Amino acid sequence: MSEIDKNAVPTKLLWVDLEMTGLDAVADVILEVGAIITDFEFNTLATYETIVRQPADVVADRLQKNTWWQDYPANRDEFIRKTSDETLSKPSEQVEAELITLMEQQFGAEHAVLAGNSIYNDRKFISQWWPKLDQKLHYRMLDVSAWKVYMQGRYGLEFEKKDEHRAYGDIQASIAELQHYLEWFKTNGQA
Repeated sequence: MSEIDKNAVPTKLLWVDLEMTGLDAVADVILEVGAIITDFEFNTLATYETIVRQPADVVADRLQKNTWWQDYPANRDEFIRKTSDETLSKPSEQVEAELITLMEQQFGAEHAVLAGNSIYNDRKFISQWWPKLDQKLHYRMLDVSAWKVYMQGRYGLEFEKKDEHRAYGDIQASIAELQHYLEWFKTNGQA
């Protein structure tokens, strides 16, 4: 892949959300990925979602150690079951290859700008577990959580979203959240 042209204007966004066993990119593993490629009008151009195959004992151990997952027992139990089921999940290497193929089809030679909520954390996992994919990403990212911080602090604006913690639904919510903030500016004439 060629060197990143920092003056090139991006034409699309690669929205990604990962569900992981925890936040430690070295010790924890990716459970699920949801990806949506949009233009800058937020029109969906392509989508991808899958469960990532992981050893059941590793998933169970990491989920048990992460107290956050205790509030989502249905999701936790579903991930323990699905990530080790060969009919419901795909090997991590296959997921990485499929995402790269999707990006090459949609972005061509353009380095994809990664977008989402708290996207830096997802990027750490991509760097750790899918280094070939990471090489195809632009170093710039569009982080919706930065907008959240500003809109809450400056205007007291809150965006309500479902608390489902599934990758594809969460990435759809991230897109809707950014659209909400941009529409608020348009409607309220704020700068």
